[in-house]
Amino acid sequence: MNILLLGPQGSGKGTQARLLVAKFGFTYFEAGNFLRNLASKDQELKESLAKGFLVPGEEMSSYVTSYLDENKLYDNILFDGFPRTLEQYKFFQIWSKEKNVSFDLVIVLKINEEETIRRLSARRQDPETGKIYNLITDPPPKDIDVSKLVQRDDDKSEAIKKRLALYKEFTSPLIEELKKVVNVIEVDGDRPIDEIQTELVSIINEKSKS
Repeated sequence: MNILLLGPQGSGKGTQARLLVAKFGFTYFEAGNFLRNLASKDQELKESLAKGFLVPGEEMSSYVTSYLDENKLYDNILFDGFPRTLEQYKFFQIWSKEKNVSFDLVIVLKINEEETIRRLSARRQDPETGKIYNLITDPPPKDIDVSKLVQRDDDKSEAIKKRLALYKEFTSPLIEELKKVVNVIEVDGDRPIDEIQTELVSIINEKSKS
């Protein structure tokens, strides 16, 4: 089963995805981390991401499908944040038809804009390990010195607002398109983590039976 998990930045996709991976053993493909790894070797891409811009659809799909092919990943994947635009989806479909890969389920975490900004503004990264924490929803363990954590450029107010605008402009139309071909389930992401996870597990268990 391949699952696509979507939602605006700060909706808790990463937290929920990691819990689902631990529960079901999915291979986890997280678009944000994937791009950051690429950007660490590409200054132009790094600067573009820091400003909140999206990677062009064909370019992004090429990065992703090459990675999937190199690692022979075609099934039992949890996609977090890719594809996130109709353009990305169009190019991804070309590859997916060739490889007989499809999404069996799409889950969309919904959250209001104010909560998104509040959560993202609280994200901090450990400069040594690269691990990302959230001072509100996923605080670091007690042995981590919070004062040494840093706020990424793409988690600052201006970049957050730009990314939210891009989500509304590009991802919302994708969700409507996906509804035509696959089961899309929208889930309230404003609730506590454990409540959301319980619902997601139930949704996936039901899908696996069908």
